[in-house]
Amino acid sequence: MYVPAHFAAVPATVQDLLTRPRAANLVTMTPHGLLATLLPFVYDPDSGEHGSLQGHVARNNTQWSQPAAGDALAIIQGADAYVSPSWYASKAEHGRVVPTWNYTTAHVYGRLVIHDDPEWLDRQVRRLTGLHEAGFAHPWSVDDAPGRYIAGQLRAIVGVELVITRIEAKAKLSQNRSEADIDGVVAGLHARGQSEAAADVQQARPRPN
Repeated sequence: MYVPAHFAAVPATVQDLLTRPRAANLVTMTPHGLLATLLPFVYDPDSGEHGSLQGHVARNNTQWSQPAAGDALAIIQGADAYVSPSWYASKAEHGRVVPTWNYTTAHVYGRLVIHDDPEWLDRQVRRLTGLHEAGFAHPWSVDDAPGRYIAGQLRAIVGVELVITRIEAKAKLSQNRSEADIDGVVAGLHARGQSEAAADVQQARPRPN
């Protein structure tokens, strides 16, 4: 990943990308070429030296059964947004501004492990469901569904775990702009209803030494 020094993601940003409820594109190189699946995941910090990303795919998805050549890759995407040059204070000063795109992302590399074990899958599904249901007033639980139905659903999926070996992460959030330009970006994103992207820009704002 191309990461200029001023866009290098700080550890807190990487941690947020790993732990906030979201999905990632799992990419593997196989004898039949590149395969990719978008899937929700749970980050387990205690699995392996650098933790792991755990999820599951449909049993009919052939990606899990194709032997991966080398590392697998999970691409995690945070909030992203178009940035209009009209938001910059410097547009009125000299006009030498162009549009850009703000985003946070992490490329997570590691060894892909397949889990075709009902107990592992049951734990994974419960952790994943708990992560995403946590904000609901009346969270749904796996135990709310009939046991035989859940057993059948578990037989239809296969667990995938990316045991992490390295992470490359980038946070391109207007850090190279002036204070006034950053103010304009934050205001512009809020005006467009992109509050998460605006909060990311505000949090990444360079602090005076």
